Amino acid sequence: MGTRTAVAAFATCAALLAATGCSSSFGDKEPEQDKAGKQKLTVLIATSGDTETQAVKAAAAAYEKKSGNSVTVETAKDMNQQLAQAFAGHKPPDVFYVNTDQFANYAKGGSLYPYGDRISDADDFSQQLRTSFSYDGKLVCLPKDTSTLGLAINTDLWKKAGLTEKDYPKSWEELKTVADKLTGKGVTGLVTSDEYQRLGVFMKQAGGWLTDPSQKKMTADSPENAKGLEFVQSMLKSGSMKFAKQVDTSWGGEALGKGKAAMTIEGNWLQGGMKLDYPDVKYAIAPLPAGPAGQGTLAFSNCWGVAADSAHRDASVDLVKYLTSAKQQIAFADAFGVMPSRTSALKTYAEKVPAAKAWVEGSAYAQGPVTIAGFDKVLSQFNTDLQSLRTADPKKILADLQRNGEQAIAKGN
Repeated sequence: MGTRTAVAAFATCAALLAATGCSSSFGDKEPEQDKAGKQKLTVLIATSGDTETQAVKAAAAAYEKKSGNSVTVETAKDMNQQLAQAFAGHKPPDVFYVNTDQFANYAKGGSLYPYGDRISDADDFSQQLRTSFSYDGKLVCLPKDTSTLGLAINTDLWKKAGLTEKDYPKSWEELKTVADKLTGKGVTGLVTSDEYQRLGVFMKQAGGWLTDPSQKKMTADSPENAKGLEFVQSMLKSGSMKFAKQVDTSWGGEALGKGKAAMTIEGNWLQGGMKLDYPDVKYAIAPLPAGPAGQGTLAFSNCWGVAADSAHRDASVDLVKYLTSAKQQIAFADAFGVMPSRTSALKTYAEKVPAAKAWVEGSAYAQGPVTIAGFDKVLSQFNTDLQSLRTADPKKILADLQRNGEQAIAKGN
């Protein structure tokens, strides 16, 4: 490659890496591997707070004693930006969090070292989770934990409305009924975020989704998806459902904690937020009500990525094996409320935390995220369109999503 071309390619990659996953290697030879008996590893995480940071650092310290390797854990201020710069500059951390929005971008660009075939018990992770972090048919990285969505209920407001546990909604009609009954005097029956990461549950419950299971074909513009969004629209128009910002809150947990929402749709990270900010608020988690096609929820996760440019691949994979062991996943769950991604550890977690039953059981029928290179832009536009769902045409929103998604699939596969 000529010097001029290489410089131009490097500049383009540095500018576009975060969005496209442009490779940081440009076809160069494999990075020379450190053969020292003791290795120095760097780990970059996007933390939810001090509790998570300290838990990861404690796990790294335990690994250091076990392996003899040293591990430095750093927290990112802007994970995607810092990874993009690190990949482009050929100085990535050895191990790092990778979210599903960016996974395919990084995998397509060759920034991730695919170590899945070195994990002998990979089948202890559910098929849905493995699919989320596979590219070109190969498991690239291990999911570090898992989360699903449930219906969080402020039990004091529930009782004040004359409702009991028997009234927990099991269908859309029941959800609408109780939301109407709970709305009034500064309280909205259901408050949630104005994004597909919450509203998508209604599309799934109606029998739809954004793509087919192979992620090779868009299925957004369908009667099922329209039915899901139209149901949400009907609740928004009635006033029994509002988006979090409409009640001067930043997310569903805040609305629930401040007594502005009787119900919200959130994942198991809610536990940490409520414990920290609203420790006196009583709440319960129920399964999300079923729609015309049955039960539906969404699954979320990050994976432990290993850099393709790392000079410590073997030690990095060894560290990931330690961090994703059943014992360590339970320790993380105890520390900051995440659910284990290992099926065996998830069973232990369910026994230890009975209040999380609905979230745990949701794992059996949860829909994983779309992981197509460049699809993060499509979802960003979809979320922008959903903000106006109360007055917009759901079919138009879905038609635009279909068109944008088809373009991304054509480029990303």
